[in-house]
Amino acid sequence: MLPVTLVAVPAIAAGTAILALGPSDDVHGTTIEVAAGSCAAGWDAPQPGRQTFTVRNTGGQSAEVRLIDPASGAIHAEIELLAPGTSRDLSATVGGGTYAWQCLPDSDPPIVSASRQVAGSSAGGQAIIPVTEEIISAPVDAYRAFVTAGLVTLQRNTDTVRADVEAGDLDAARRDWLTAHLDYERLGAAYGTFGDSDAAINGRPDGLPGGVADEDFTGFHRIEYGLWHGESADSLKPLAARLATDVAELGKAFPTQEFDPNDLALRTHEILENTLQFQLTGSADQGSGSVLATASANTDGTRELLEIISPLLTTRAPDALAAAERRLDAFATLLRQIGNPAGTWIAPDRLPLADRQRLNGSLGGLLETLAPIPDVLEIRSTG
Repeated sequence: MLPVTLVAVPAIAAGTAILALGPSDDVHGTTIEVAAGSCAAGWDAPQPGRQTFTVRNTGGQSAEVRLIDPASGAIHAEIELLAPGTSRDLSATVGGGTYAWQCLPDSDPPIVSASRQVAGSSAGGQAIIPVTEEIISAPVDAYRAFVTAGLVTLQRNTDTVRADVEAGDLDAARRDWLTAHLDYERLGAAYGTFGDSDAAINGRPDGLPGGVADEDFTGFHRIEYGLWHGESADSLKPLAARLATDVAELGKAFPTQEFDPNDLALRTHEILENTLQFQLTGSADQGSGSVLATASANTDGTRELLEIISPLLTTRAPDALAAAERRLDAFATLLRQIGNPAGTWIAPDRLPLADRQRLNGSLGGLLETLAPIPDVLEIRSTG
C-alpha cells in the first residue's frame, strides 16, 4: 500500500492535485504566482511540516504547476490545470531538502523557479518520479508482445470450439468453450484497445432490445447461452464460425491498433473492478456457471500487467507494488479455495453467503490497494 503520506487523486476534473499528506494541522504558506515568463518568482523557503500554498495564475494561459525536487524532477504535489486568473490551494508535507516550483504553460517551455533549501531532518511526503512516453515504451512493447502471443493461442482454441460444433460434439464444445473464453479474459488491458471487436467477441446481452435473441448478441457469451440452454449444433454453427472469424480479424488488426500507454496502469484496477461487478455477482453468466473461472483469468491478466509495470513501480512506489502483489495472491488463492475446491468451478449463487462475502471483501481490499497505481504511473508532460 502507498504510504499514508501520499494520496494520488485521479485526474477527473481540471485542477486535480496530488496531495502529499502529513500531520493534520496545515500551515498556510506563501502565495505562489504563475505569471507570463516566470514561475514562483521570489518565493521563500517554507517551514518543515504540512503546508498549504495558494497558487495564483496571473498569466494569460493555463498551466500545470508542480512542487518538485529540482535534482530528480520528482513531484511532491501538483495542480494539473490552473486556468488564467484563478487561484487554487495546494498542500504538501515538506521535509528537509531542496525544493523548487515548475510551471508548464500550455504553449510555452517549462519554467523552473529558484531552488530553496528547507532545513531539518524530518521526511517529507513521498515524491513521484514522472513517467514519460519514452520511459513507458518498453512496458508497452512487452504488453503488445504478450497480447500478440495470446491472440495466437485464442485463435487456436476458438477454432477448436468451431470444429467441435461442426462435428456436433457439444460436450466437447462446452469443455473447449471455457478454455478459449479464459484465453480471451487473460488478455486484460488490451480489451480497451479492441474496440468493436470486444463487443463482437465477448459482448453481453445487457441493453440489447432483443436480449439473448438479439442479432447483435454474438461471440463467446452467445455460444455459452446456446450450449447451456439446449440449442442444437446446427443453430450454433454460424455463431461458432463467426466467433472464429472475429478472432482472426482481431489478430490481423491488433498490430496496428492504438494503445494508450496509460491503460497499462489503469487496467490493473479496471479489470478487477469489472470482475467485482460482473463475475462475483454472477451477472455475466449465460448458463455455464463459470464466472468464477473468469474471475481467476482476470487475476492472471492483472498479474501479467503488474509484472510488466513492476520496474516502474519499484522505483516509484515499491510498497504499493508489494502490497498489490500480496493481496492479488491472497485473492487468487481464496478464489480457488472457495470457487473451485474439487476441480469444478461453482457458480456464485451456489456459494454460502459467508463465502461470497469473503470473496467480495478480499477483492475490495485488493482494489483499494490497486487504486493509486494509475496516478503514480500517469504519463506526465515534460513541456
